[in-house]
Amino acid sequence: MIADDWVKEFQCAINVCDKEGNLLALNDKAVKLFEKDGGEKLIGTNIIDCHPEPERSMFKNMLNEGKVNCYILEKKDVSKFIYQAPWYKDSIYMGYVEFIMDIPSEVPIKNSK
Repeated sequence: MIADDWVKEFQCAINVCDKEGNLLALNDKAVKLFEKDGGEKLIGTNIIDCHPEPERSMFKNMLNEGKVNCYILEKKDVSKFIYQAPWYKDSIYMGYVEFIMDIPSEVPIKNSK
């Protein structure tokens, strides 16, 4: 479980893995999101094993290349924004953080000049 106060109850799912894909932390929303898969018991497991192909190969490439990946997932009547990015400690690549955000059905688009 993520201990930092602001992250723990943040209203999007956050999970953190090391550069081998081992799950290090989940915030409360991620624990609930992945409850049917084991929730907090997933910490310590390798998340590569949780993904079918072709996502498994894509995730392995992300871990090796350290690049940002983002997309919108639409499942039934729910849309989620997925943002996966490398994290660093003292400028050393350590793994990935994934943010999973619900997208409300009515989202205004704002243009800035």
